[in-house]
Amino acid sequence: MSPLEVRVRAIAGGGAGVADLPDGRAVFVHGTAPGDRALVRVSEEKPRWARAELVRLLEEGPGRRTPPCRFAGRCGGCTLEHLRYAEQLRWKGRFVADALERIGGVAPADPPEVTPSPREVRYRSRVSFHLRRLRGGRVVAGFHALGRPGRIVDVDGGCLLPEEPLAAAWDALRDAWGPGAALLPAGPRLRLTLRRVSEGVLLVVEGGASAGDGRRAGAEELVARAEGIVAVWHRPRRSEPAELLAGLAATHETWLGRRYAVGASAFLQVNRDAAEALHAAVLGQVGRPAGLRVVDAYAGVGALGRRLATDGARVVAIEVDREAARAALDGAPDGFRVLEGTVEELLPEALPADVVVLNPPRSGVHEDVAARLGASGVERIVYVSCDPATLARDVARLGDAYEVRRVGAFDLFPQTAHVETVATLERRSGPPRGSAAEEPHEGGPCATT
Repeated sequence: MSPLEVRVRAIAGGGAGVADLPDGRAVFVHGTAPGDRALVRVSEEKPRWARAELVRLLEEGPGRRTPPCRFAGRCGGCTLEHLRYAEQLRWKGRFVADALERIGGVAPADPPEVTPSPREVRYRSRVSFHLRRLRGGRVVAGFHALGRPGRIVDVDGGCLLPEEPLAAAWDALRDAWGPGAALLPAGPRLRLTLRRVSEGVLLVVEGGASAGDGRRAGAEELVARAEGIVAVWHRPRRSEPAELLAGLAATHETWLGRRYAVGASAFLQVNRDAAEALHAAVLGQVGRPAGLRVVDAYAGVGALGRRLATDGARVVAIEVDREAARAALDGAPDGFRVLEGTVEELLPEALPADVVVLNPPRSGVHEDVAARLGASGVERIVYVSCDPATLARDVARLGDAYEVRRVGAFDLFPQTAHVETVATLERRSGPPRGSAAEEPHEGGPCATT
């Protein structure tokens, strides 16, 4: 098909520019910005929309900039880096508002203002790369290609997402793993997650062979050769627990002034600096903690719940990951207890409560959780979400019993189309006690997970 000229009018939730084809269908084009005039070639057609590839930029829109990363245009990790940072924030607020209106049936008066990240680059304390072993002993390791998720773009420490020590450890690992990445577990496809901890950098390998003496020998050599790598863990399948192959068995992270034991799986937000504003907002929306009964669902290492318990709340934390649940209990204050298992299974045991904090994975909460909360006497729900679409879906599920009172947005993922949202829902029968607007939490920020 011959190239077509289009004028880009918006940014879609995945980061692609949105324009209109001559027949009226919307067309999505990565690498374009609102106001751009561009030549594009349609690559995929549907009855109501299409995808296209950018052929040539004819005129630049006002919010465009030169992408700062040398992998831009090939790597699909950062789909908004061609926008000025203020423009990224503006569109992320639109993503939240559009999802709540279109999916959740909630129409905010204005898109929420997005709190910026203190660091626009080098902000991630945990990064996952995909490794493919190809014919002839060749290895590529990096991120999925832009618009072609079946391909991997080889990415070194020049990537601008990882914190500097993490980027240096990634380069050291790439130099150390040998021809064909022989020191890593065998297998054609691996997922390599690097996580910065107080002692250095953890490497968690997912996929590959689950047996063989070579795994441990290779891991020990990697720890010896790759500067910065202090431990290597292996999880053949995501459903299986990780096994320590070499290095330190006990590692820690200091999170907003508190030290937690973490290993291969315990979750903490990847943007340490931006998380402070997010967690302060969550605490503020919970309200004055003294005397409150709080459920901290999807609690991770329990940083939020422990803080609330220290300030006088009675907190039940629910966490499915055993490592995180143990870390949450270690040195926990009075008034704080942990239930280990899924939220859908254990929420009935944790109730009754005045406030429930939800911080689920990207898939959102199980439908049983929404049903249980709707039938409960919980007065307030503070929902922390990394996906506006699943947040909006869950808001719609709760809509008969709760209404959205506040929505805040936080940029924990600059250069990408992801945005973190805090939505406060209150029971329709009346405002809960301890209203955050009237009784703000006086303490400082604390990490939720």
